Amino acid sequence: MNADVLDISAGTVSSGHSILIENGLITWVGPMSNIPAEHVSREWDIVDASGKYVMPGLIDGHVHVTAATADLGEMATWSPTYVAAHTARNLRAMLHRGFTTVRDVAGADFGVAMAVEEGLFEGPRVVFGGKALSQSGGHGDMRSMGMNMIDPHQCCPSIGIVCDGVDAVRKAARDQLRTGAHHIKIMLSGGVASPTDRVDSTQFSESEILAVVEEAEGANRYVCGHAYTARAVNRGLRLGVRCIEHGNLIDDESVKLFVEKDAYLVPTLITYERLKADGEAAGLPAASREKVDTVLHAGVDALDRANKGGVKIVFGTDLLGAMQVHQSQEFRIRAQVQTAQEVLLSATITAAELIGFEGKLGVVAAGAIADLLIVNGNPLEDVTVLADPEASISSVIQGGRVVSTPAGLTAELVGQ
Repeated sequence: MNADVLDISAGTVSSGHSILIENGLITWVGPMSNIPAEHVSREWDIVDASGKYVMPGLIDGHVHVTAATADLGEMATWSPTYVAAHTARNLRAMLHRGFTTVRDVAGADFGVAMAVEEGLFEGPRVVFGGKALSQSGGHGDMRSMGMNMIDPHQCCPSIGIVCDGVDAVRKAARDQLRTGAHHIKIMLSGGVASPTDRVDSTQFSESEILAVVEEAEGANRYVCGHAYTARAVNRGLRLGVRCIEHGNLIDDESVKLFVEKDAYLVPTLITYERLKADGEAAGLPAASREKVDTVLHAGVDALDRANKGGVKIVFGTDLLGAMQVHQSQEFRIRAQVQTAQEVLLSATITAAELIGFEGKLGVVAAGAIADLLIVNGNPLEDVTVLADPEASISSVIQGGRVVSTPAGLTAELVGQ
């Protein structure tokens, strides 16, 4: 009660509002004097947010919750239970930074999502894609040049499936969809963390990409594509890929295609800054560190180009290992070229639309899931306050339950 509530879509703040929550959902938002009569006589657990702002919980559209190290090839040899322990720690930290939902784009599976849903792990709800699809020698193939064997097991340490040919990629896509994947990720270009490919390469044939898109569409799901160069991005968009991850080297034609295809872009700018600064200490192999500069300085320009061109942009971070502590710094980088409202939209309403939770997440409104942040400053005035969650976030509320709070606030909200 007594909160200043953010309407991120309108870019406005409503003062002195109260929010009623029952069974994890918001049932009413408005001035205390206007509370519906049927609620007035009821007993409510109350959180007084006087002098603070209430906003939707944040959504990170590109994470790897199982990535306990930047050396993904080495991690593939780890025990799945050891990876799960790291995953639990990563998830809890993300939630306490204000991220109440994340989209995992290679690594997390249905087991991780269920562990959060059932309360076995404390963390944001996980919208997962399972394993990413990669060609031999592609961004998801973590074998060194001298390694020939591929471990075919389906458990968590390996983030990708190596598959070649239309039949193989169809089977791989169907296998991920069988496990409940919300999307299918495909590697459209080379990347930084993979040991043997070039960042400027294109990956998979057109027929292979079309096969994955067909399988995803048949299951009412979509394909997201890892891609850096305009050549790889534009190729993927023309073939029906709905969402591009990274896109640091896009051009004007890319922007036109994004708008024409009603596709999404998920930049991940903080990861390159941290890979440059911390990559070696975090376990990034030397061959991968040499590729960072190719994409490091182009990302902000690409974001600016896409933003001015009207592309749907989603907040993402893509941090690995110990670098995940810098997740919130993405707000600082994006503020260089986007308004506060534009950055907030990318981490709430636009992200919710991408993951199929439009109207349910990313808003403070009746009928929405009660994922909320109580913050000390107004991020619509200065979004960089969210770059320091310890200082800016007073409480994190997920599904109507206060999961992070200073002393003195109740641990349960109305209707629980």
